[in-house]
Amino acid sequence: MIKHHPSDETLFRYANGSLESGPRIVVAVHVGACTACAERIAGFEALGGSLLHDIEPEDMEAGALDHVMAMIDTGEAGRGKAAPAQRLPRADVGIRLPEVLDDCGIGPWRWIGPGVRWSRVTLPDDDSANVMLLKVVAGRKLPEHTHAGYEYTHILKGAFSDARGRYGPGDLDEADDDVQHQPIVDKDGECICIAALEGQMKLSGFFGRLIQPLFGG
Repeated sequence: MIKHHPSDETLFRYANGSLESGPRIVVAVHVGACTACAERIAGFEALGGSLLHDIEPEDMEAGALDHVMAMIDTGEAGRGKAAPAQRLPRADVGIRLPEVLDDCGIGPWRWIGPGVRWSRVTLPDDDSANVMLLKVVAGRKLPEHTHAGYEYTHILKGAFSDARGRYGPGDLDEADDDVQHQPIVDKDGECICIAALEGQMKLSGFFGRLIQPLFGG
């Protein structure tokens, strides 16, 4: 059972397209597995459509439609045949990833500390997005950290806990700069999750400072 969800603010930003591309892909993974959040987003989209319907229309300038159609014709003529989509490189990460990630590039697992590995996730429309897969062995503690901005983490396999509760498969942990936490993976199995950052993570301790360059800052 999914117990932890994105905030209404995050779901609203997802619905209106203002959520950054990195967090957006993580929320999309969650929404694909969470009926409650999918219904919540549908409600926000319906509300947005209703608000647009109620807006008093503005008169268009003379010739505005002809101008727009001419721009479309020029763009189509200059574009020509669209180049075939190229599938980004994908390494085998050991589990079947959600379909929403099918067009993303998936890097190989890389060691960043005892029992901790990460894999870069590259988005097809934004290769600068800070998105990663994390795999942590059973019972391992992650570095204690806070954030400059938001960290969105969706659990794909296994579970971890911190002072706020336990997060299992399908849960999404949304943490901001008010959260100082040290996730601990359950002892009965490894944990694999996908995470994205809005802003930068602030890691503490020797190990945290050692791997800080991977997360920016």
